[in-house]
Amino acid sequence: MTATHEATSGSAKAAPSISHRRRRSVLGNAWRGFVKAPFSAKFGMVIIATYIVAAIFAPIIAPYGEAEVVGKGYLPWSWQNLMGTDQLGRDLFSRLIYGARNTVGVALLTTILSFALGGGLGLLAAIAKGWIDQGLSRIVDALMAIPVLIFALLLLSIFGTSVTTMVLVLAVLDSTRVFRLTRAVSQNVVVMDYVEAARLRGEKLPWIMRREILPNIMAPLVAEFGLRFCFVFLTISALSFLGLGLQPPTADWGSMVYENKMLITVGRLTPLLPAGAIALLTVGVNFVVDWFLHKTSGLKE
Repeated sequence: MTATHEATSGSAKAAPSISHRRRRSVLGNAWRGFVKAPFSAKFGMVIIATYIVAAIFAPIIAPYGEAEVVGKGYLPWSWQNLMGTDQLGRDLFSRLIYGARNTVGVALLTTILSFALGGGLGLLAAIAKGWIDQGLSRIVDALMAIPVLIFALLLLSIFGTSVTTMVLVLAVLDSTRVFRLTRAVSQNVVVMDYVEAARLRGEKLPWIMRREILPNIMAPLVAEFGLRFCFVFLTISALSFLGLGLQPPTADWGSMVYENKMLITVGRLTPLLPAGAIALLTVGVNFVVDWFLHKTSGLKE
């Protein structure tokens, strides 16, 4: 009994050590990957990490509340208000930080939903073929014939401008692009012998999609996820600028540009700050996506 107890205790002590070594190995691999990445990719990763920290810890970082009125309208830059105030007297620096949570968070949620919808239907069309493939493809062609921004403006004018409506509308419209890519890359995989072997074994369609096809098309899908996020992010900002995106008093970079655009006429750069935040994140994500595409393509530097 004593020997058994000691062996059991030894195993219990060894398990956390193995888990700890695995975590260190993962962190070490991530750090080595970061070190080996080109400067542009490192720059993009730092930008993305900065935005993530700002979005998560916005209530701690921001000196004032999201909709808190701290003074008169259009106050100049000062130590109390680092970027001045907007037309209602709200601190622009605080709203810029909260905008990272709102604009980026909504864009990320929309992109995830669009990939879940478009990716799932694209896989189904590629493996099922026949009338399912033709029917889904023609519906997607019809939706893609109308520019996304115009179609989104029309639908939001009809169904309202709530966050839920905007996310669903943009997710459905953007899923058409994801569908086309997923279907195209999946068609090269469904003809492989291992997929046919899975069919002959009697595996169900969801199992084949999840275990045989999806792992082999992840590289282009991950790269496309970054690009789609940028497009959705810019679309949400454009909708907010036009008054049909995130509604006041929610802080949003697109609406912040619109609300303070008149300051340009008096030589103040305040409207360029949220516009610069939009552009900087877009550039950073594209740097990382370009590096990921180059790395997964197997090409040498």
